[in-house]
Amino acid sequence: MKKSVKFSFSFLLIAILMFSLAACNSNDDAKTKKLEKVRIAEVTRSIFYAPQYVALSKGFFKEEGLDVTLTTTPGGDKTMTALISGGADVALVGSETSIYVYAQGANDPVINFAQLTQTDGTFLVARDKIDNFSWDLLKGKTFLGQRKGGMPQMVGEFVLKKHGIDPHQDLTLIQNIDFANIANAFASGTGEFVQLFEPTASIFEKEGKGHIVASFGKESGHVPYTCFMAKESFIKKNNATIEKFTRAVYKAQQWVESHSAEEIAKAVESYFPDTDPQIMKTVVERYKSQGSFATDPILDEEEWTNLKNIMNEAGELPKDVDYKTLVNTEFAEKVMKK
Repeated sequence: MKKSVKFSFSFLLIAILMFSLAACNSNDDAKTKKLEKVRIAEVTRSIFYAPQYVALSKGFFKEEGLDVTLTTTPGGDKTMTALISGGADVALVGSETSIYVYAQGANDPVINFAQLTQTDGTFLVARDKIDNFSWDLLKGKTFLGQRKGGMPQMVGEFVLKKHGIDPHQDLTLIQNIDFANIANAFASGTGEFVQLFEPTASIFEKEGKGHIVASFGKESGHVPYTCFMAKESFIKKNNATIEKFTRAVYKAQQWVESHSAEEIAKAVESYFPDTDPQIMKTVVERYKSQGSFATDPILDEEEWTNLKNIMNEAGELPKDVDYKTLVNTEFAEKVMKK
């Protein structure tokens, strides 16, 4: 009887040990499981793209089995070049660039599959403090705008015209300065007004280099300002990857929507090591309050139409491209259902 008990006990110990080893091996396999690499090229580094940095810092991409690397390629032309040449798998850039590529007769068009921001992200900064700002004050002044053909510049002109200002007749419009050097040009004394992204606009305000007087995002309405896009061939070959990517983006968008400006600023601070935490909080709150961060990745047809209207008004729409030609909402709709 005692031998039987001992044998049963020994067998139990062996079973427990084998189960433990199997569990350890399973955990090791999970830890060592190779993540799929995805390369993003972003058009600029801005708190405007906070949900993207949240997806990275909170591990939402890794949860989906993706190892995402991020590279900043200043300017839409450089970002699109990186994507088309194979230097990046996914681009975060304005949707207007996909229209430009398509209009040039691309055999492998660039498809918008997940929207990140839904308003313009720039602000009008005046060199001098203005207590009672009105858009008429720009008449006769020098306005340092964004690169010609880019979404910021087109929205800038759209808003000026909305307020009865002809950007090519009523003021001196400068738009031949490289995207990365616009802020420096203004700081060096060029122009009385400038169109800037955050956090640069708020930093300038803190340092006394300028004063934020208006938001182009509030003035222009909803538009697919920045979207994640990839070549059609890449999407066809990597459907599962695009779905995982979009799901991570959606998780981040929902997280941003449900958390405070302070929490969001804290989550993305590693991407802005030289920016004052208080400025970051202010900037996030500013973008949240005007609805700049899209709460889901769907680029709808109304936004696409608004984009084309803005491009057409600026004289930059090369051809009328149908919504379904360059927009794929399949992945966004799928991850939202789940």
